[in-house]
Amino acid sequence: MNDILIRIEGRCGRVTLNRPAALNALSEPMCVALDAALVAWAADAAVDLVVIDAAGDRAFCAGGDIAKLYAAGMAGNYAHGQAFWHKEYRMNLRIADYPKPVVSLMQGFTMGGGVGVGCHAGHRIVGESSQIAMPECGIGLVPDVGGSYLLAHAPGYLGEYLASTGTRMGPADAIYAGFADVFVPEPDWPALITALVAEGTGALARFVAPAPEGVLAAQQGQIDAHFCGESLGDALRSLRGDSGAFALGALKALRRVSPLAACAAVEMLHRLGDSPALPDALELEYRYTFRAQEKGDFLEGIRAAVIDKDRKPKWLHKSIETVAAAEVAAMLLPLGAQAWTVEG
Repeated sequence: MNDILIRIEGRCGRVTLNRPAALNALSEPMCVALDAALVAWAADAAVDLVVIDAAGDRAFCAGGDIAKLYAAGMAGNYAHGQAFWHKEYRMNLRIADYPKPVVSLMQGFTMGGGVGVGCHAGHRIVGESSQIAMPECGIGLVPDVGGSYLLAHAPGYLGEYLASTGTRMGPADAIYAGFADVFVPEPDWPALITALVAEGTGALARFVAPAPEGVLAAQQGQIDAHFCGESLGDALRSLRGDSGAFALGALKALRRVSPLAACAAVEMLHRLGDSPALPDALELEYRYTFRAQEKGDFLEGIRAAVIDKDRKPKWLHKSIETVAAAEVAAMLLPLGAQAWTVEG
């Protein structure tokens, strides 16, 4: 299929996301094709490594193809989204556990589903234009595709901050937060890919350079002070007592997100703890995404952001403080026979 280019060059499996006009949004067929290639190459002695990149300069992958999820959900077909997420999460885990080196090159926007493809690779490369984020709470979903796993491993309470506000990370901040490994200037990427194909991952070291300075490390103390509470409501109250620029910016971001999703995102990180396993994170994420269309703010979030583009979502709750703990717990209840599993 033209939306994803899959081929072998030398001893390298090459994957290029090829929907630049759609910011390389990940569709279900693209997800299935990528997963099938990974399965085949894992057993192919002629393939030594995998390199994943994307066409265009605006985005590696700005997320999933949520317009199709919206259409199906509005028709009452919740199973479409549930099946897509089930397949996607298995692909995310396959990348993380892959028996051969996987290299991802993430230019421009890398968000949501793009994080699931690029940020579980063993060698994660960012450049000058990289903007990495988990902005799902802004459309009524929670950070998924293993994003909660990455956020739970971030320093201090940075995960709670990034999950609830959807803050974008430049290259240095993505490295600091654990979403990327190294910075390579983007003009050098074609030569780097050529070297990777010819030599393997040993070629990477000579292309690495210092990343432009980020902001998160300097903000870590404020993040920890405000987001260390038991709930997102505690963070909100702490931020309101601070008139500084960071607190005001965080409050502005929290006013835009789905209260239910943001509260659930923070609760998920607390449940996962400091050292979660990726399968456990994916299973917990699926509990929310499985219910998000029918019982959450997901369809309304897509309507406001993507379909009507009025940027005025009518969330189920007027504020974070009106979300009851029992409502969050209900969205995260085990799914029993419908639970996400590594196989099947």
